Amino acid sequence: MSVFFYGSITLDGYLADKNHGLSWLHETGSLEETDYEDFYRKMDITIMGKRTFEEIAGLENAASFYPTTKNYVFTNAASLPHRGFIPVSGDVAQFVTGLGADKNIWIVGGNTILAPLLERDMVGHLIIQIAPVLLGEGIPLFTQREGLQRFHLDEVKQYGQFAELVYSWKRPFRENGSLGWL
Repeated sequence: MSVFFYGSITLDGYLADKNHGLSWLHETGSLEETDYEDFYRKMDITIMGKRTFEEIAGLENAASFYPTTKNYVFTNAASLPHRGFIPVSGDVAQFVTGLGADKNIWIVGGNTILAPLLERDMVGHLIIQIAPVLLGEGIPLFTQREGLQRFHLDEVKQYGQFAELVYSWKRPFRENGSLGWL
């Protein structure tokens, strides 16, 4: 199993403005300027939170956004207004563990979904597009508890006004009493 976060943030690290809005993102660029299609083709499953789903549900043709993946939404709702999205609840880390070792899982958005996975060292890849926008306040990408997490910078790309940083997780190991990173 490989767990990926793929998404856009502002220069000051926010996923959304304080009202969960994404107008700053839509005004900066579009998917056509990225390698989104190549990335999406490699995914088997998407997982998102309720607020991310609500943002998608408000767009035209929401049911067609993720046509080839199995799409889970963490929510207390028993059903969702668009086909192709499956409501789930509970502990996200336990849920992800039960999905199977051969799956590529995309965490679509939401620090409440991402943080528990980071805390349990389950996120193997971070692909982050940074927009040239400062919000000053908003919904941050990272909210996991304190604890050292190391990632390796694999690649840097530019798409229009976005800088894309591609990271993979470095696993800790001990050798002769010293902590190291693979």
